[in-house]
Amino acid sequence: MNSIKSVPARVLSRRGGHSLEAEREQFDKSQAISISKAINTQEAPVKEKHARRIILGTHHEKGAFTFWSYAIGLPLPSSAILSWKFCHVLHKVLRDGHPNVLQDCQRYRSNIRETGDLWGHLHDRYGQLVSIYTRLLLTKISFHAKHPEFPPSLEVSDEVLEKTAGTDVNNIFQLTVELFDYLDCELKLSESVFRQLNTSMAVSQMSAVQCRLAPLIQVIQDCSHLYHYAVKLMFKLHSCLPADTLQGHRDRFHEQFRSLKNFFKKASDMLYFKRLIQIPRLPESPPNFLRASALAEHVKPVVVIPEEAPEDEEPENLIEISTASTTEPQITSDVFEQTFGPPNGIRDDRDAQIESLKKEVDMLRAEMEKIKLEAQRYITQLKAQVNSLEGEVEEQRKQKQKALVDNEQLRDELERLQRVKQDSDRSQRLCAEAEKKANATEIRYTKLKEKHSELINTHAELLRKNADTAKQLTVTQQSQEEVARVKEQLAFQVEQVKREAEMKLEDQSVQMEQLRQELDARRDELDQAQRSLSHAKQAGAELSAQVEALHAEKEVLRRSVSEKECELLSTRGLIEEKELQLSQEADKAMREIRELQGRLVEKSNQEQSLQQKLLDEQFGILQETVREAEDILRDAVAKLDDPLHVRCTSSPDYLLSRAQAALESTDALENGHAQYVASMADAAGLVGALALFAHLTADTIVNGSATSHLAPTDHADRLTETCRDCGQRSLDYLGELKNKQTLGHAELGDVRQALRGVLQLAQELRPKSLDIKQEELGDMVEKEMASTSEAIEDAVRRIEEMMSQARNESSGVKLEVNERILNSCTDLMKAIRLLVMTSTNLQKEIVESGRGAATTQEFYAKNSRWTEGLISASKAVGWGATQLVEAADRVVLHTGKYEELIVCSHEIAASTAQLVAASKVKAEKSSRNLGRLQECSRNVNERAANVVASTKSGQEQIEDKDTMDFSGMSLIKLKKEEMETQVKVLELEKRLEGERVRLGELRKQHYALAGAYDAVEDGEAKPAPAPRRGILRKPPLAQKPAHGEPERDAGPYLPHGANF
Repeated sequence: MNSIKSVPARVLSRRGGHSLEAEREQFDKSQAISISKAINTQEAPVKEKHARRIILGTHHEKGAFTFWSYAIGLPLPSSAILSWKFCHVLHKVLRDGHPNVLQDCQRYRSNIRETGDLWGHLHDRYGQLVSIYTRLLLTKISFHAKHPEFPPSLEVSDEVLEKTAGTDVNNIFQLTVELFDYLDCELKLSESVFRQLNTSMAVSQMSAVQCRLAPLIQVIQDCSHLYHYAVKLMFKLHSCLPADTLQGHRDRFHEQFRSLKNFFKKASDMLYFKRLIQIPRLPESPPNFLRASALAEHVKPVVVIPEEAPEDEEPENLIEISTASTTEPQITSDVFEQTFGPPNGIRDDRDAQIESLKKEVDMLRAEMEKIKLEAQRYITQLKAQVNSLEGEVEEQRKQKQKALVDNEQLRDELERLQRVKQDSDRSQRLCAEAEKKANATEIRYTKLKEKHSELINTHAELLRKNADTAKQLTVTQQSQEEVARVKEQLAFQVEQVKREAEMKLEDQSVQMEQLRQELDARRDELDQAQRSLSHAKQAGAELSAQVEALHAEKEVLRRSVSEKECELLSTRGLIEEKELQLSQEADKAMREIRELQGRLVEKSNQEQSLQQKLLDEQFGILQETVREAEDILRDAVAKLDDPLHVRCTSSPDYLLSRAQAALESTDALENGHAQYVASMADAAGLVGALALFAHLTADTIVNGSATSHLAPTDHADRLTETCRDCGQRSLDYLGELKNKQTLGHAELGDVRQALRGVLQLAQELRPKSLDIKQEELGDMVEKEMASTSEAIEDAVRRIEEMMSQARNESSGVKLEVNERILNSCTDLMKAIRLLVMTSTNLQKEIVESGRGAATTQEFYAKNSRWTEGLISASKAVGWGATQLVEAADRVVLHTGKYEELIVCSHEIAASTAQLVAASKVKAEKSSRNLGRLQECSRNVNERAANVVASTKSGQEQIEDKDTMDFSGMSLIKLKKEEMETQVKVLELEKRLEGERVRLGELRKQHYALAGAYDAVEDGEAKPAPAPRRGILRKPPLAQKPAHGEPERDAGPYLPHGANF
C-alpha cells in the first residue's frame, strides 16, 4: 500500500476546473478582442478578419448575446467614429450573422435609436452619418421582423417573393411601399457619404476616406436585391390596378432609379471598390411598367464579391484547444499518478483513448477546414458560372421576346394582307412574301427555343451541382457537430474519471485513518504492558533511580539556566535592533508625511484649476447656446419683413397654442437660470431650457407673421409689431446672458409681457360665430334638436292636409301629379325625421362617452365650436323642412314654381348632410349609431332625389299638353318668330349668367360671415373686414347642376358649412 505523506497544492487547486468553462472563457476573450479591434476610434476601415470572427461567433452561440454584452459597454457618445464603426459592424452582423441575431437586435432598438438621436443633434460630419445609418438599421430591423420570409441578407428566390406578396392587391401595395422606404434609407446614406467626400475632395485610397466608404459595400448588396424586388412587385401591381392609380409609385421608382444608377456609377469609378466588389450595371432607362412584355427585358442585378486573399495574421480559433489546456490535464494526471499511483490500471487505458480521440478530433477539424475552403471556392466558381449563364439566359430571353414581337407583327401584317387579297393580285404576292418571312421567323423562333431549352438544362445541371455541394457542406457541418459531441463526451468522461479518483482517494484516506486508530490502540496496550513490567522491575531499585533522577534534574536545571542566559542576551540584542529600526521607520514616515503634504497642496491647486476650467467650459457652452438662440430669433424676426414669407398663412388657434407653449417655456428657463446662478458648474438645465425657449419663441414669431397675412389690416399691423417687439426683447435678454456681470440680474418680465401681448391678439383674432354663454350651449343644442323634430312633425302634418285638400279640389292628371309630389315629400320628411332621431341618439352617445366626470353642459361648453356646428346644422334642417312644405303648398295651389320645390329639395339634402358631418366629427368609427346615421343620410339623399324626379316628371307631364302648332304660319312669320325666340334666348342666357354671378357672390358673403374674425357685440353683428389683397383667392362660382342627375347633386351640394 502506498503511504500518503502530502498532497501537492497544484493538484488540489486544479480538481475543480472544467473544460467547457475554459472554452467559454476563451470564446468570450476572443470575441472581446475582435470587437475592440473592429470598433475603435481610429479613422480607418474595419478589418474584414475581425468582422468575420464576430460573425462566426454569432453562428457559434446561435445569437448575438455576447456581441451585445460587449457592445452596450462601448463609449459610443464619446466618439462619432466609434459610433460609425459600430453601425458598420452591426450591419455586417445583421446580414451575415446567425438568423437569431435579428431577435437579439430587436431588444436593443432603443440603444440604437438613442445613439442616432444623440449624434443627429450635433453638427459633426461623422455624427450626421451616424444619425442616418441608425435610421437605416432601425428600418432594416423593423422590415425583417415584420416580414420574416426575407432574411437580413435579402437573398430570396422569385417564388418566395411571389408567395410573400400573395394575391391580395392591398398586401402587394403595402409591401411595395415598405420596399421603397427601405431603399430610400439605403440611398440616403450613400448620398450623404458621397456628399461629404465631394466637399472634402477626398481620394479613395486614404484611410479616412475608406472609413466612410467601407459600409457602402453592404449598401450595394442590399440595393441590388431591393431594386430587383421593387421591379417585380411594380409589374405585378400594374397587372392588377389601373395605370393612373400607380402614377405616384412610378414617379417614386423613377427617382430612386436615377439615384441608384448615379450611386453605382460613382462607386464603380472608385479604385477602392474595384478590388472588393463587382458592382452591376443598370440599364440606361427604367423599365416601362405600362408594357407587360417589358418584364422579360428586366435583368436581375447581381453583385459578386471576389474571393478574399489570405491575410497575414493567423485567424484565432473561436473554441481554442490550446497547448495549455491539453498539457494542464496531462501534468495534473502525472502528479496525481506520482502521488497516488494509477487506480487499478484503468486510467492508462482511458488516457490513451482520450489522446487518440483528441488526435482524431484534430485530424477531423483540419479535414473539415480543408473541405470548407474547397467548398467555398467551388461555390464561388459555381456562382460566377450561374451568374454568367443567367446573363446568357436573359440575353436569349430578350432575343426570344424580340422574335415573338417580330412574329406578332408579321402575323398582323399577314392577316391584313389576307383581307386585302380579294382586291388585287399584288396583295397575294405580298401575302406570300409575308408567309415566307413568318416561316423564317418561326424557324428562328424554334431554334431560339431549342437554344433556350439547352440553356435551361445547363442551368438545371449547375443547380444540381450546387445542391450536391450544399449537401457536402451539410455533411461537413454534421461531422463538425459530431466532433463537438465527441468532445463533450470526452470532457464528461474525464470529469467522471476525476470524480472516481477523488472518491477512491477519499476511501483510501478513510482506511488509513482506521488503520492509524487501530495502531494507536495497539500501542496503548503495549505501553500499559511495558509500564506494568517496568514497575515490577524497578520496585527493588527505587533508591538508585531516585538518585539518578536527582542528578539528571540537576543537569537539566543547569542547562536551562545557561539557555535562559543566552536567550536574555539575544533578547537584548533584538531589542536594540528593534529600537534602531523603529527610529529609522519614524524618520522615513516623517519624510513621507512631508511628501504627501506637498502632493496634497499640488492636488488642491490642480483641483482649483480644473474647477475653474469646468466653469469656463460651462460658460462657453452657455455662450454657444446663446449665440445659436440669437441666430434662431434673428432669422424668425427677419421673416417678418421677408417678401417670400407673405404667401405663408396660419390660424389664430395654432398661434395661440405656440404662444402659450413659449410662455410656459419661460418658467423652465427661469428655473434653469436660477440653478446656474446658484451653481455655475452645471449649465445643462439652462442650456436645454434656452434652446427650447428659442425654438418656441421663434415659432411663435413666424406663426404670428403668417397669421397676420389673413388678419384685418389693424390687427395685422399690431400683431407684426408685437412679434417684432417680442423678438427684440428676447434678444435683449440673451444679450444679458452673454456678460458675466449682467448674467445674474437677467429678467424675463419684458419677454413674458410681449408673449402675453401676442396671446391677447391671437385670442382677439379667433373666429366667434355666436354670442352665447358657454353654460347655455347644452340647453340650446337640446332645444334646437327638439324644435327641428317639431318642425318636421308639423311639415308631415301639413303635407297630409294638402294631400286631402288636393284630392278634393283636383282631378285627372293634376291630381296624379300632386299625389306623386306630395307622396315623395312625405317620404322625404319621414326619412329626415328618422335621421334627426338617429343623430340625437348618436349625440347622446358622444356626450356620455366623452364627458367623463363632467356634466353635459360642461362637455358642450368645452367643445363649443362643435356644439355651435350642431346648432347651425339643426337650424338649417328645420328651416329647410319648413321651406319645402311651403314650396309644395304653392305648387299644389298652382301659385308657385316647380323649380322652387327642386331647390328646396337640394337645400334640405345639403342641410341633413351638414348635420351628419357635424355628428360624425366626434363619433367613434365602430359606433352602431354612426352606421345607422350614415344609412339614414343615404336614405334622405334617395328621397330628395325622388322629390326632384317626381317634380320634373310632373312638370313635363303637365307641360306636354301645350303642343306647339306652327302649321298655319307663313315663311316670313316663321322667320320673324324664330328671330324673336333667339332674342329671348339670348336675354334669358344673359340673365342666367347674371343670376349665377349673384349666387356666387351670395355664397362668398355667406362663407365670409361664417368664418368672420370680428365678435358679435351688443346684439348687432359687425360685417367681416375685406381680405387683404393678394392673400385670399376668389372662390369658384357656383355651377349649375347637371340636368337629369338629381341623386348626385343632392348629396355633395352644401350651400353652407358648420364651423366646428
